[in-house]
Amino acid sequence: MTMTYEELARGIESIIPENGLKEKLALAEKEHRPLIVKFGMDPTAPDLHLGHAVGLKKLRQFQEAGHELCLIVGDFTACIGDPTGRNTTRPPLTAEEVKVNAKTYIEQLGKVVDMTKNIKIVFNGEWMNKMTFADIIKLLGKATLAQVMQRDDFSLRYKENIPIALHELIYPLMQGYDSVMVKADIEFGGRDQLLNCLMGKSLQESMGMPGQIVIGMPLLVGLDGKMKMSKSKGNYIGLNEPPNDMYGKAMSIPDELIPDWVELVTNWTPDEQSKAIADYKNGSVNPMEIKKKIAFNIVEQYHDKAAAESAEHFFYVQVQQRGFDTKEFEDVSAASLNLASPCGLVDFGVAVMQGQSKSAIRRLIESGAVSVSGEKVTDINAKIAPMAEGLKIKIGKRGFFNFKP
Repeated sequence: MTMTYEELARGIESIIPENGLKEKLALAEKEHRPLIVKFGMDPTAPDLHLGHAVGLKKLRQFQEAGHELCLIVGDFTACIGDPTGRNTTRPPLTAEEVKVNAKTYIEQLGKVVDMTKNIKIVFNGEWMNKMTFADIIKLLGKATLAQVMQRDDFSLRYKENIPIALHELIYPLMQGYDSVMVKADIEFGGRDQLLNCLMGKSLQESMGMPGQIVIGMPLLVGLDGKMKMSKSKGNYIGLNEPPNDMYGKAMSIPDELIPDWVELVTNWTPDEQSKAIADYKNGSVNPMEIKKKIAFNIVEQYHDKAAAESAEHFFYVQVQQRGFDTKEFEDVSAASLNLASPCGLVDFGVAVMQGQSKSAIRRLIESGAVSVSGEKVTDINAKIAPMAEGLKIKIGKRGFFNFKP
């Protein structure tokens, strides 16, 4: 499949150097060969997650464009551990733990990339286990301490007098040496990996090889809405998780993550993504409804449509309807309440809860006593949009309302 530069560059956060991708694509065309596209993963835990999939999906595009993926499983470097994003030394893994995790990684890769063509999987232990101490000293001579300390996590730990083990400082060089061994043209990584990737470019050039370019992909913020998705933080959705778990976890993301998740997690077309983001930003669609579509799409991608439909039903019955079956709901409509759609949740509460003031409704919202279709709402500025049939709104202990157009 032929892909344009614009198609391959879409969704990429940074390209170093800026014109590097155009130059590499032109070189591949001139030399009639595929580019070697490197992506490394340390099997520090058994699950790949949606954060990994952001880069893997872009790799799949390069693969479909005829280039060769070189997926490096860091069986050797996992025993050291990349400290990116951590303020402590990562505990080392045993060889058996690495072996089990690596097997699971490879099985899960097939959920995103094509495992049948244009792909090579290598373990960096193949060359690192053969290095002598003299080889390591020679490699260390290719970089300076200043280069390594440019990493934010190292510099922060140094300033705060948090110990940095010497073996951690070697990690960027080891990752860079992988690029030398596989003759990478391109390396992918999140923004927190850029200095490691640039080390690969530096080592290649120091050894008389053409330097790889570095493609930085956006980092996916995890379920907590604060930190990047990470196995060590526990704020992730694994690619191998059961459909109900995937759906339920996706529904738990804070509303403000919706635009990023639409762009980075779904496989919708650019036009579909733009519409969903616009609907969220202009308030024309209830954020919960958008999250349902995101959750459905996630399950459909990594399982199938039937699993997504089942997970959607499970969430509706077990979460949205929980505690509602024995309650008496009062039917209400925008026309009968003389309310516009969308309308503010506070205004709706005042209209349906006779005798309650706006301040009283605000207090109920802030205390977590208000929910819309089973989802607790604590934002006093929240709007009900759209006011669709079947929307169930609970206010306090005695207000149960079923919306009818």
